[in-house]
Amino acid sequence: MARLARRRTRVDLSHHARSPLGTAVVNCVAYQDGARVPGGRDLVETVERIRKSDEGFVWLGLHEPTDQEFAGIADLFDLHPLAVEDAVEAHQRPKLERYGDTLFAVFKTVCYVEHKELTATSEVVNTGEIMVFVGSDFVITVRHGRHGSLGPLREELEADTRQLAKGPAAVLHAIADHVVDDYV
Repeated sequence: MARLARRRTRVDLSHHARSPLGTAVVNCVAYQDGARVPGGRDLVETVERIRKSDEGFVWLGLHEPTDQEFAGIADLFDLHPLAVEDAVEAHQRPKLERYGDTLFAVFKTVCYVEHKELTATSEVVNTGEIMVFVGSDFVITVRHGRHGSLGPLREELEADTRQLAKGPAAVLHAIADHVVDDYV
């Protein structure tokens, strides 16, 4: 995948309220040279630190955010309103779209669940979604459904800093690979 161009413009983040994001935030981590950067969980401070250094990226993980929870995030990262609506509403078809300097991808997740009411060997397929916003200095993952956790993938990537050092596009590739591996 082609490396995304680093955005050189600075965004004034001082007007963003540090209001609680509810329970939607699963993880918020900054990475530089493939390694986790120590720091707090304050999103605005984390983004400011990465943008000031002009190196690394932020990976923000969300689970089923509401419109209200996602509004400040969308503003902070200058996300396109149509992509934001898709990420909040869910039930989207798999796709890859470009909105300016941001890629937006939708992946369908599947999980086989035993269903004893049908027969002893029947399985029911539950589906979910992972939406991914990728910019030059950020990855935002939005998960819908009870399965498809990205925690194990994040741990795997953190164990091999060479992958994370490649930046946000490498995270998108790893997520796509992770979703496909779960199909089989």
